Amino acid sequence: MSLKINNRYCLLYALVWVLSLIPLRILYILSDFIAWIAHRVIHYRIEVVRRNLHLSFPERSEAELKQIEKDFYAFFADYIVETIKLCSISPNKLKKHMHFEGVPEMLELMEEEKKQFGFIYLAHYGNWEWVSSLSMHIHEVDSQVATGQIYHPLKNANFDKLFLKMRGRFGADSVAMKETLRYVFNKRTKKQTTIIGFISDQAPKWESIHHWIGFLHHYTPVFTGAEQIGKKVGAAYFYAHMKRVKRGYYTCCITPMRQTEDIEEQQDSPYPVTDLYFQMLEKTIENHPSLWLWTHNRWKRTYEEYAERMKSVAQHKS
Repeated sequence: MSLKINNRYCLLYALVWVLSLIPLRILYILSDFIAWIAHRVIHYRIEVVRRNLHLSFPERSEAELKQIEKDFYAFFADYIVETIKLCSISPNKLKKHMHFEGVPEMLELMEEEKKQFGFIYLAHYGNWEWVSSLSMHIHEVDSQVATGQIYHPLKNANFDKLFLKMRGRFGADSVAMKETLRYVFNKRTKKQTTIIGFISDQAPKWESIHHWIGFLHHYTPVFTGAEQIGKKVGAAYFYAHMKRVKRGYYTCCITPMRQTEDIEEQQDSPYPVTDLYFQMLEKTIENHPSLWLWTHNRWKRTYEEYAERMKSVAQHKS
């Protein structure tokens, strides 16, 4: 069984690697075809996309929503071929396509405030796979800083191995979500300055739901793990604001989520940093909605069902 998986992985990696050698301008021709197939032929998750868009933007016209839908599928196809390109693109080439702002300032702030940990909140927005190159920009400023990226293992072992290989090309540690606390405490023991990226915008499982917020006109369950761990180690928090400059070119602005008036306004919340993250993300999405991952069934877990589950658990315990 293991040999079969290895053979399949080798074939998968060889195929992706060969495709990644094709220039981006040619891959974008393939992307246009993928977008047309996904949107117009197989209607890939189109019911989920349309439901998400209609409920998230009730104030927008039908024409606007159709344009966002079309633009999303075009972007999503671009994301696919750009991720393929990640397999072989050189660091210098990627720097021309994926620009970062605020990295030296982030490290200076952590030094000034004597913070060992910096937690960066990201989202499935723009090309989040290319953000894995952030580590090489950090290491250009300070090579002693450890960098980590939290990920949710894919069900397919071959694709999981492939994505881990591509994400790790630029020096960051890929840390499975369930290993996050162990990784952080290990770095704390070593007293090593560490910056970790958390993609925190997806739906948590029932047993991981501890907090609900208003987000894009939905009452939404959210991950709170990054903030919970951050409190234990006194982390500094940052938000990664992604912008698509033009096709194939992105800028990621790292900005501090300071423990000042922004968060103080939400002190009645048990998770003020998480609340602030979703407020910032909502503004990002509203400005350019086609760059978010609308195929994700983000609101499949409702508060009504959650309340029923909690009621059932309470009755069972009693």
